[in-house]
Parts: sequence; structure tokens; C-alpha cells
Amino acid sequence: MGRLLSGVGAGASIVVGPIYISEIAPPSAKGLFGAFTQIMTNVGILLTQSLGYFLSKGSMWRVILAIAGAIGCLELLGLFLVPESPIWLADHQKGNVARQVLQRIRRRDADIEPEVEGWRTSAAPEHSSGEEQSLLSPPSGNMPPKQPPVTMMRAITDSFYRPAIIAVVGVMVSQQFTGVNSIIMYSVSLLQTILPTTAALLSVIISAINLVITLACSPLPDKIGRRSCLLLSISGMGLNSVLLALAIYFNLKALSAIAVLLFVASFAAGLGPVPFILASELVGPEAVGAAQSWALGANWIATFIVAQFFPMLNDLLGGRGKIYWIFAAMACLLGSFIYWWVPETKGKANADEVWGRTNQRRQD
Repeated sequence: MGRLLSGVGAGASIVVGPIYISEIAPPSAKGLFGAFTQIMTNVGILLTQSLGYFLSKGSMWRVILAIAGAIGCLELLGLFLVPESPIWLADHQKGNVARQVLQRIRRRDADIEPEVEGWRTSAAPEHSSGEEQSLLSPPSGNMPPKQPPVTMMRAITDSFYRPAIIAVVGVMVSQQFTGVNSIIMYSVSLLQTILPTTAALLSVIISAINLVITLACSPLPDKIGRRSCLLLSISGMGLNSVLLALAIYFNLKALSAIAVLLFVASFAAGLGPVPFILASELVGPEAVGAAQSWALGANWIATFIVAQFFPMLNDLLGGRGKIYWIFAAMACLLGSFIYWWVPETKGKANADEVWGRTNQRRQD
């Protein structure tokens, strides 16, 4: 029951968290702030594996669960100090409060007018633009009357939203099906056959490298673009999958360790943090919840598939690194999908600009 409840809580927070971060982040640094979803996930993984390394004897594993519970309680208390999203407030006709919250989040002397105007523009009806929109916009900062939230079913069946849903689902599936969790989840058992005396410690080092590289590369999405980060990342993962397959097959221990570390570094540079940014940038405000739900649902399903079937498939293929040829092929296939289907969102004002649409969001 405890694992079920913690799983439900984690699933809900990973949907809402990236949306909230996107809505409070400065427009020029959404990529940097969006990376913190993955950064803090990596902090949790590193903390858990470090505790497991030192507290794996006897009944000490209970200490790990107690620490997790204490952290959860501290986070709950901290949420009482967190302001509501200013975009949500404006969307619900609380423009004055939204302005106050945004001014407090930015700083007292910051010019928030371009951001407030951006709220109105992103939610403006198709027939209200230019001078007419300026006349219709209330001075309080409220958005125009909001569209009803798009349901998950409509998001996938409506051709207006479907390309974005396919994009976010494809990127989330790419994150898992290129094999990173075969390293993170099974690093000890996998590396035990390669480096028997240091496998447990190496798994902690892998998590540390994942965190450090994610931190170091967090400004990249805002500098070179989201799509470029994804393509560079998946290319590196595919190449290092080939190196790892060869290294395990020929029992080249040093190359195996290097390939694993470079694989994780490649993941951390793009395919780790960027997918959590995209859902809120590929659709309008009315469909962000549905897009994020589809994205994270696909991510959890793909994670489950890898976690459950990686050991069986590895055994079925006879081990010796053969499964990493499959991950290399998946990197090529999914990298091609990203290249041909996923648009760049860096520097784009709204979803219409991202997809090259000339008209504003459609009204039903």
C-alpha cells in the first residue's frame, strides 16, 4: 500500500510540476528552469543509491524509507510558501493578484508588462487580434475568457492538437527506449560481470555523473535549442550503445566503464531534461494538461516496459551486450523521428508560431 500511494503521488507531481515550472519561469530561461525537473529527479536517484550503498546491511534499509518520508513531509510544508501560478490566476480572471504574484516572483523593479501581454496573446481568440485585441484586453491583466480545457481524448483525436501529442509522446518514449534505465536500474547487476569489485560504487558514480552533466548542460536548451539538444543527445547514446555492446562482447572492461559513463552523459545533455519542457511549448494553455498527461503516461509505460522486460530480453539474447545493439537501433529510429517530426520551440512566442500556423488557436 505504501508503494502504491507513493507511486500515485510521484505520478501526479511529475505531471503538475513541469507545468508549474514552465508557468513561473522567465520567458528567456524556460529551458534552464524546465531542466530542474530532471535535475531534482537525478538528485533523488543519487541520494537513494548513495544511501543504499551505505545502508544495505540487515534492517538498515528502513532508514532509507524513513528519510524519504521525512523529505516528503518537508516538501508538503514548503508548498504552503509557494505562490499560485500567475498564469493560472490570470486565466481564472484574477488579474490583479496574478500581477502581484508575478512581480514578486520576478523582482520589484522588473518590467512584467511584456509577459502580461503575452498571456493575453496566447489565449486570444482567432478573430481578436491587433488593435481590436488591445481594446478588448482588460487593464487588470486577465486573459480573454478562457477556452475549456482540452481533454486527453480530444487532444489525440483532434487534428489541431494531434501533431503535438505525437511529438511529446514520441520524445518521452525515446527517453526510455534508448536504454538509459537499463543502466540506471540494473547498473549493479549489469556491471557486476564487468567490474565485479566496483559495480555498486560505479552505480553511484553513474548517478553522480548524470546529475553533474544535467546541471552543466541545463543552459543548453536556451542556447542551441531544444531540438538540437535532443538530436545531439540521442546520437551520443546510440554511438555509446554500440561501444558498450562491443566492449561487453569482447570483455573490454575499461571500455565498458567508459561507454557507460559517456552514455549517461549523453542522456543528461538532452534527452534527460528536454522532454519535460516540450509539452508546455507545443500546445496552447488550454491543452497543456492533456499534453503533459499523455507525455508522462507514455513515459511511465515505457519505463515499466524497460524495467520488466530488459532482464528477460537480455537473457533471451544470451547476454554479452547483444541487447545494446537493439538500443543502438532504437536510437537511430527514434532520432529520425525527432529530426522529421519534432519542431524547434526555442524563441517561439506560442504554439501557433512553433507549428507555423498563420491563424490563432481555433475556437469551437
